[in-house]
Amino acid sequence: MAMTTCLTWMQEKKLQNHFGEKQFSLLYKASVHEFSSESLLQRCSKQGPIITVIHSEDHILGAYVPKSYPEDCFIILFAFQETTISHCKIGPFQLSMLFYESDRNSEFNINLEKKEVAISINTMDKLGLPQCYISFQECEVFRCEDLLDKRRMDGLTELRESLLTAIRTYEPYGGRVCQVRILLLGPIGAGKSSFFNSVKSVFRGHVTNQALVGSKTTGVSEKYRTYFIKDGKDGNTLPFILCDSMGLSEKEEGLHMDDIPCILEGCVPDRYQFNSMKPITPGLGNYTGCPMLKDRIHCVAFVFDANSVGHLSDEMVEKIRRIRRELIKCGVVHVVLLTHVDTLDLITKGDLIDIYRCVPVKLKLEAVHRELGFALSDIFVVSNYTSEWELEPVMDVLNLSALRQMLWAADDFLEDLPLEETSRCF
Repeated sequence: MAMTTCLTWMQEKKLQNHFGEKQFSLLYKASVHEFSSESLLQRCSKQGPIITVIHSEDHILGAYVPKSYPEDCFIILFAFQETTISHCKIGPFQLSMLFYESDRNSEFNINLEKKEVAISINTMDKLGLPQCYISFQECEVFRCEDLLDKRRMDGLTELRESLLTAIRTYEPYGGRVCQVRILLLGPIGAGKSSFFNSVKSVFRGHVTNQALVGSKTTGVSEKYRTYFIKDGKDGNTLPFILCDSMGLSEKEEGLHMDDIPCILEGCVPDRYQFNSMKPITPGLGNYTGCPMLKDRIHCVAFVFDANSVGHLSDEMVEKIRRIRRELIKCGVVHVVLLTHVDTLDLITKGDLIDIYRCVPVKLKLEAVHRELGFALSDIFVVSNYTSEWELEPVMDVLNLSALRQMLWAADDFLEDLPLEETSRCF
């Protein structure tokens, strides 16, 4: 049976970030492996950097050792202080000096057999602890590794290339269209245009910003845009089109609800100038009267900012539910993209490797599921390029994974079409 730590996710995350975006692997747990210094050192020697965590009734404290035992090194002591972590440096000496009384270390000593930590007055003051002797109930030792070490980066690069190949060679279901159309819908400022820019950047091989992105409360996208993307590798046009629309708003300046059925049917032409007060109608603005299957929307992606998705107004929630009813009526499969997760509290770029296990992200997914009714399996996390100058494999993998899911969703729509509608292919 696998060991589990006594640290909460929040505590573990704060420690990981405090010592430089580390990943922890539990090597030793005193209640499992015996309260014995010999047992601890046997299990934790030659493991690289390690961190020892002491759990008492009132305190969590410990020591970070940046080098493998039995090398000498400076050791960083730490203690949780409500929402912060205090620390100080001692040494240099070997890890074993923490667990055996020695003249070389009179500042901090862990006696596993007695379940007691002895701390000098000077060290006690630096760590903000109230006493020199602290009894404890548990001791844990973790191996510390960089979240983005070479092995993980090599794995990400390999996965990125696999996703790129899968999308480049994708063929829409049944050959019914040459390219699937994916409509991006969401509140103003959610990151729709930024997602398009991010996807294009991956395939072009450098960060690019074709779609304008801004911070106006009314949004930047006021035209309907259908973006074809050429692959920077061979110049071929990729088998999908991303359609960017005006943002949704509780007020009158957002996308008019009556425009949405026209967009879904393929009646709205590229570069159509939206009018919040007057929806498109036949004969207005190059309205396409007889759209073909290739002109229709085959998948819709709702785009939400992870920071604000839990605080949508009642009006916005009702508007999204109304759109979903229209999508269900039309048989269009729809998913959710959550943007800006890398700006959530305690989340770092290294967390994007396994972002769906992060507690703040789980809470956001559950909020979308609870408030808007989307299935958890239809909610995907993406990471848009907003301030980066170079491509990041971990961000690319998230965006490409979401894009692949949308292509599969479009296939579901095409497969489910009645036979009489498939004849509108050409």
